[in-house]
Amino acid sequence: MGHQTQNKILVPVDGSDRALNTVRYIAKNEPFHTMRIVLFHVFSAVPESYWDLETDPRSTKTIKQARAWEASQRKIIQDYMAQAVQLLRKAGIASKLIETRIQNRKKGIARDIIRESHSGYAAVVTRRRGLTGLTGVVLGSVATKLVEKLDFLPLILVGRKPAGNKILIAFDASEDAAKAVDFVGAVLSGFNYEAGLVHVIRGDGQPQSAMRHILSSKEFTRAADKSITPELYIATKKLISLGFDARNISTKIITGVISRARAITDEARSNDYGTLVMGRKGRSQVRSFFIGRVTNKVIHMARERTVWVIR
Repeated sequence: MGHQTQNKILVPVDGSDRALNTVRYIAKNEPFHTMRIVLFHVFSAVPESYWDLETDPRSTKTIKQARAWEASQRKIIQDYMAQAVQLLRKAGIASKLIETRIQNRKKGIARDIIRESHSGYAAVVTRRRGLTGLTGVVLGSVATKLVEKLDFLPLILVGRKPAGNKILIAFDASEDAAKAVDFVGAVLSGFNYEAGLVHVIRGDGQPQSAMRHILSSKEFTRAADKSITPELYIATKKLISLGFDARNISTKIITGVISRARAITDEARSNDYGTLVMGRKGRSQVRSFFIGRVTNKVIHMARERTVWVIR
């Protein structure tokens, strides 16, 4: 990974099989093997107020039961962490690169994860759904909060589909899209990944904004196409400078679509991109939004795939 980025990733785990699949994702993807991996669990202990009962002689039995329950839960998560470490070790990741942290819940699971993520991490890698993963739900409650609030670090949402070595970068020439290119180059260069830079120009028959009075729809698309081409060239050169093989980079401009998110998702499906990379906020992003509309839609539409949200 590049010198500019801290070489440490935060992997929140909740004790579920789904979270173990996140650990498997790291184990299967070689670029993560040289990073420091912190497996982080927010432990929901018995509330402090419960222990106030200790002063009441009638509560001795209840206190004993609570203490026994907490000890057994802690043992379960310790065993789970040991299993996760074994998965990483079997993949060839050095023990010295793996750290486990079990921390008592303070503010809430998502807020505790965000607080920890301020401590020099390059990215947070998490599952779309956790312990209470309901069928049909695209994001669990913790993942939803991380998507909304984790606005200072890349967030990797691991999907069920194997990620493979093809990665689609949705590129709109925004500041976050440029950061996405930097991050992909820093993490994946030298590992024989294929990167497709895809730009989508909406064209529902109506040119955008003030241009609609001057240009026809085709002319507007042509002008937009012309303005993005040099930006795509710069992004390609950036990936090459970071170590990507030029033969493994492609660029594509998709025009005449109504939904950019749908076009990006369809492109991923039809060309078997296992990972989609999006800037957190797009070019036309309203300041008050936590996350760009297109990125948010892609997260929900590409439900089986891994999505990297870059900031």
